[in-house]
Amino acid sequence: MSTAPTFPAPVVATHGAGDPSAPLVVLLHGRGSNEQEIIGLASHLPVGVEYAAVRAPIAEGGGFAWFANRGIGRPVASSLAGTMAWFREWLDGVAPAGRPVVLVGFSGGAAFAGGLVLADPGRYAGAAILYGTLPFDAGVPLDRGRLANLPIFVAQGETDHVIPRELLDRTWTWLHTESGAPTVGRRDPGGHGLTTGTVRRLAAWLGERFVHLDSEGPAPVGAPTDLKWDLVGSGRLPRREGTPPEVSWDIPQQQRSQNAPAHLQEQLFAMTSALDGVHSGPSLISVPGARAFTLPDGAGPDAAYLVPEAREFAHLHPAYDGSMHLALPAAHAADLVAHGWGVPHPWAGTRLSAGFVMLFGPRTEDELDTVAAVVATAHAYATSPAHAGA
Repeated sequence: MSTAPTFPAPVVATHGAGDPSAPLVVLLHGRGSNEQEIIGLASHLPVGVEYAAVRAPIAEGGGFAWFANRGIGRPVASSLAGTMAWFREWLDGVAPAGRPVVLVGFSGGAAFAGGLVLADPGRYAGAAILYGTLPFDAGVPLDRGRLANLPIFVAQGETDHVIPRELLDRTWTWLHTESGAPTVGRRDPGGHGLTTGTVRRLAAWLGERFVHLDSEGPAPVGAPTDLKWDLVGSGRLPRREGTPPEVSWDIPQQQRSQNAPAHLQEQLFAMTSALDGVHSGPSLISVPGARAFTLPDGAGPDAAYLVPEAREFAHLHPAYDGSMHLALPAAHAADLVAHGWGVPHPWAGTRLSAGFVMLFGPRTEDELDTVAAVVATAHAYATSPAHAGA
């Protein structure tokens, strides 16, 4: 990134660990606020973490707000790019490579946090977009799967009159359907302000993310290039045709449109059941009627299983849905999402393994071949001792 324009030296308020190796959460305020106000949020968030609130370098507007047209939500690309360069210079000094960094942006700060992660997804361990919009018109990349394997928390108010509703809706939809990010979403009945419920859920999400990082480490972020699929005929995953189906954004995660015909669901069940060592039965994690596939003698890592204790590596949802949940190596999960064959589970990378994905049900016989190859890849992951140390 080019050298930043001349800005004042960063003014930073801190709270918490004071340990240069501890995870860092950067709090970014909106217009009308400042770093001293938003750092107060840290006392409601997990301990053992360092928090830093950075004063916006642009005085006009009173916050991280790169908006023309009297603040209606149209980012000014040159201003955003310059401020991001200024921020990155500060961040690289306090958080060298290897130190996990999560961004939490409120209102105008949410646009800034979004711009930072879209410009360089691999630099961050997660981001929270609170009561704000992504900077869609600021020239940042928005390709499908851009944020694969990067956990995102998004919260909005149903009656928010500060950020235009069309931008809030566009942000919500893009994060849940195109970004590739495992996205936890929360919508409050209120307006443009943090609620107690949102703060509690944010705190839980941050805690879950840091526990996951400590136990499993970071997953590769973004869509991989030319990833090989040994069990797909061409060696490369084809792109799924057409628009993606509608998927519920809350738990339980369900496919709500473009559902697989019943006969193809049964063929998929039979093909999966026939894989070496597979047993079938009721799922221990899914909705009533879901059929699980277990590997009692599976030698793969716990991350290859939806329920490690039961060695449940996949399950097929009931006929009204027809999709599957399964676990893949993280890079394969990202590639699957980028090619339109599924979406990450909202809890992937927090409560669940990074490669926990929903695989859409097959609409045609040709799609059945691809879907079955993906399931076989999950089976190979769960049965291979070579992955046991992964």
